[in-house]
Order: sequence, then C-alpha cells, then structure tokens
Amino acid sequence: MTPPPALDQPQTRQYGATAKSFHWLVVILVAIQFALGWLMPDIKRGMQPEVLMSLHLSFGFVILLAMLLRGAWRLRTGVPPPEPGLPRWQVFAADALHLLLYGLIFLMIFTGWSFASMRGWTILVFGILPVPPIFAQGSALGNTIGQLHATLSWFVLGAIGLHALAGLAHWLFWRDRVMQRMWPRFKSGAL
Repeated sequence: MTPPPALDQPQTRQYGATAKSFHWLVVILVAIQFALGWLMPDIKRGMQPEVLMSLHLSFGFVILLAMLLRGAWRLRTGVPPPEPGLPRWQVFAADALHLLLYGLIFLMIFTGWSFASMRGWTILVFGILPVPPIFAQGSALGNTIGQLHATLSWFVLGAIGLHALAGLAHWLFWRDRVMQRMWPRFKSGAL
C-alpha cells in the first residue's frame, strides 16, 4: 500500500496552493507594513500610538501569525525539489536567502515589539486583541533592541530586492521555470 500524497504535493516541482497563498499573503502584508511605516509620524518622547502606528503594530502581529503558519506548513509538507539542472550554488543561495528573509522578518517583528514595549504602549491588534509587553517600560535592553527596527528595515528591503531580482533573472535571463514555481496559477494556466 502506498502512503497518501502530502497535502500540498511537495513531490511536484511546483509549490502547492497553500504554500503559494502563504507566500503572496506575506508579500502583501509586508508591502502594507512598509507603507504604514513610511507614512507614520516621527515618534517623539511621551507619544502614544495614533491610528497609523496602531495599524503598523497590528499588521506586525498579523505578519507574525502568517509567518508562523507558513513556517509550520513548510516544515509539515516540505518544499518541492529544485528544478533540474540548477547549479548547486543557485540552490544553496536560494536556501540561504529564504532563511535570511524568514530570520529578518522575525527580527523586525521582535524589534518593533521591543520598541513598543519599552515605550509602555498598550498594543491591541486592530483594537481588539491585547498583546503583552516583552520588556518593561523604560527598559534599556528593550530600547537597544527596539532601536534596531529602522535599520533592519533596510536589510529586509535589500533581501526582498535580491529575492525578486533572482526570480526575474531565472525568468528572463536563464529562462527556466524557477519563478513560475511560486507564481499563482490562473484558470488558463498561463505563466
């Protein structure tokens, strides 16, 4: 008797619908998060979160949930094998960049949470779900970690840019199917 196929068909070279959905959900959420971060007012001493800051904090926790679910799904189902004929260095670079992106996104969330905690802000995800602080108000360690938030954002943008450029290089330069593995499937099957 053969074992049942995995839920998201990792034996194929395509990512399954669930993995693709998590990927594109995180892309959209991170784009919203960066837009909110740039639109927010500068944070001054004694300031409490206003609407854009509260949304920024809320989306941070939604991204955390999405990334945890995405990571759990990936651990459960695995990933499709690499495209045939890819050089080893490309497979290694892709794995390293994915790991870096996961790590940077989790660090961004942690540093933002640290910053809000150190400021003594009450965090309510979309005004409903309370989130406990991870540092006491005025914590020197929370402040030090929180100060990394803005700097890390540039590293996240750089890693996202490398990821997008690599996908485009596979599509336009090497003309293989690496980028299409994560592309949404449309009714006509185009792409």
